[in-house]
Parts: sequence; C-alpha cells; structure tokens
Amino acid sequence: MSYNLLKGKRGIIFGALDENSIAWKTALRVHEEGGTFVLTNAPVSIRMGQIDELAEKTGSQIIPADATSEDDLKKLVEQSMEILGGKIDFVLHSIGMSINVRKGKHYTDQNYAWTQKGTDVSAMSFHKVMQTLYKADAMNEWGSIVALTYMAAQRVFPDYNDMAENKAYLESIARSFGYFFGRDKKVRVNTISQSPTPTTAGSGVKGFDGFIAYSEKMSPLGNATAMDCANYTITLFSDLTKRVTLQNLYNDGGFSNMGVSEGVLEAFVDNQ
Repeated sequence: MSYNLLKGKRGIIFGALDENSIAWKTALRVHEEGGTFVLTNAPVSIRMGQIDELAEKTGSQIIPADATSEDDLKKLVEQSMEILGGKIDFVLHSIGMSINVRKGKHYTDQNYAWTQKGTDVSAMSFHKVMQTLYKADAMNEWGSIVALTYMAAQRVFPDYNDMAENKAYLESIARSFGYFFGRDKKVRVNTISQSPTPTTAGSGVKGFDGFIAYSEKMSPLGNATAMDCANYTITLFSDLTKRVTLQNLYNDGGFSNMGVSEGVLEAFVDNQ
C-alpha cells in the first residue's frame, strides 16, 4: 500500500546488489511512495549484481561510484542533482564489507590491511558521503540520511568479527556528523539496527543461519525482514519524522531488549 509519503522527494541509494538487498527493497518502496532517486554502488558490485533490473523497474539511473573515493563521491553528488533536478532529500547508506570475514580470518588473527580496508568501506565511507553532501550544500532542509547497522556494535557476536567495530564506528559517525548536519543544515541522521537478515552480504558471516534462528527465538515479534527495514527507512525519509535525529533505532522484533526467551530456554533444555 502506498501513502505518497515521498512524493516530490529526491535521493541517492547506496548498496543495492540484488533482490535480497535491503537497499533494493528500499528502492522499490521509495518508488512506490513517489520518490525519485539515483542508484549507486562500486563498479565491481554493479558488474556482479543485477542493479540494471532495479533501475528499469524504478525508472532510475545508475551512477557507479567507489564510496571510499572522495572524487567519485563529488561526481556522484553533482550528477545526482543534475539528473534529479535539485538538491537531495534522502540518502541510504547500505554498505558493509569485511575481507577478514570473507577469507575466514579469525578475530584474533586479523590481517590489518584487510581490517583497514573494511573500516574504510563499511564506516569511513559514511563520513565521506556526508562530508561530500555537507560541503556541496547538497541536502534540502529537513532531509534525511540513514545508514544500516547491527547490534554487534554494542554486544558480542563472536563470528561477526571486525564488522562489529565497523558498525560501532558507523554509529558514532552518525551521531557526530549528525550534530553538525542538524545544526547547520536542518538535516537528520540516523542508523537502523536491523535483525540478522539473509542478504548476500550478511550470509558471508560464519554461523549466520544460527544467528537468524537464535534471534527468531529470542524476539517476541520475530526477526524483522528486509522489507520491514525498507518500510521503516521510508518513515525516516518522510516528513513524519522531522525531529528524529542522532538515533540508533532498533528494527529487530524486540531482540535488543531481551535477556532470554522461553523459546531459547526450551531449545537449550531439549539439547541437554
């Protein structure tokens, strides 16, 4: 169901890879709600994914950009405003990558060059995106910037590896830069801490199926789906949340406030 929440609004969506991506589903929902946008991802991700299909469905243009490159981001912002016909109202940062996770490096045996690359892609890129937008004065007043995170930023999930630090850094950047963006530009910045979601990126984490099963048993409402996250993101892009900023917002079926659930206890006892 569409409510025209984003009618007339323009944006940039980072990170859509395939139909499992939260960014992909968010793009579909933005389109349904009347918003227009450009899609962007790293050139290698564009080659690997199916973003052309999404662009066709939503009538959007694709601008390849490496989110770790300041030059690429400047071109992206300039071209986006040209294509969309004005300043930006919303931005979704849905980017995350750990080479240590991909290559099976244990947390206690990091390849630090890989760690630094992951931090640059997963967290520092968020600062670079916002700094580029800020310096170009590219955001409309009451615009909204959202990044996706996970609660491993606050709690220990051993196999999440160095992505835990990346998400903690990402959330800190959202608060710190969000202060300046709010004070100077009337733009809000938030992060959504999503349930473990079976996306292409998420499934690379060791034991991910276990993450999902455990979280499902712990959460009174069950895990939030990628589409649930897309719908939540839409509300943050809309004018209904104009005074919500500097927040890390949990979209996790209640998992983040649970100590233990009957379902988990039963599973534990059954396995004794």
